[in-house]
Amino acid sequence: MTYNMKFFIDTASLAQIREAHELGVLDGVTTNPSLMAKEGISGEQRVQQHYIDICNTVDGDVSAEVISTDFTGIVTEGERLAALHPNIVVKVPMIKEGVKAIKYFTGKGIKTNCTLVFGAGQALLAAKAGATYVSPFIGRLDDISQDGVQLIAQIRRIYDNYGMSTQILAASIRHPLHIVQCAELGADVATCPLSAITALFNHPLTDSGLEKFLADHKKAQAATEKVK
Repeated sequence: MTYNMKFFIDTASLAQIREAHELGVLDGVTTNPSLMAKEGISGEQRVQQHYIDICNTVDGDVSAEVISTDFTGIVTEGERLAALHPNIVVKVPMIKEGVKAIKYFTGKGIKTNCTLVFGAGQALLAAKAGATYVSPFIGRLDDISQDGVQLIAQIRRIYDNYGMSTQILAASIRHPLHIVQCAELGADVATCPLSAITALFNHPLTDSGLEKFLADHKKAQAATEKVK
């Protein structure tokens, strides 16, 4: 368990990654083929170069997702991705072949992120296989009227019971309240759009307080000018 919640940005946009990095709070990136496609990145060479560009932009782990669903394909893709940059974390789906591959990668010292996790049992399997991260998709659970945040709490209890080192990476985060709730429950990482991170800045009392402060300062300056 870490002692400082990490913020990852879920995107393939270099501009957004740079903006989050400049805030001084960014710890890593998660991305996938769908996010790559949104940025117009396609073709194996271009995708691989884009992963390298992302790794050179942020000093932290960068999850890169495999496409294959069979053990051999996952391993082949994952080793190719891991060789691109030391910061690459191979993102593997929560399926039988994926768990086998995670065990293999763990033995090779390759970091992994087990994705598409929707149940505590799945998270337990991923941790047993040695996953570096496990990604519960809380927003998608909310979409089907299940409590995604409570899954974070359940996984946290299980991992703490046995001292499991796999980090809980809360994914499919939709809004800033999700981030705060996951932090309260001890998630190690929150990965989310830049908009969810920047929304943490906002509070109406901060806005009104700053407006009053500036107005008072302006009055004081005006009074000073009259005295002169």
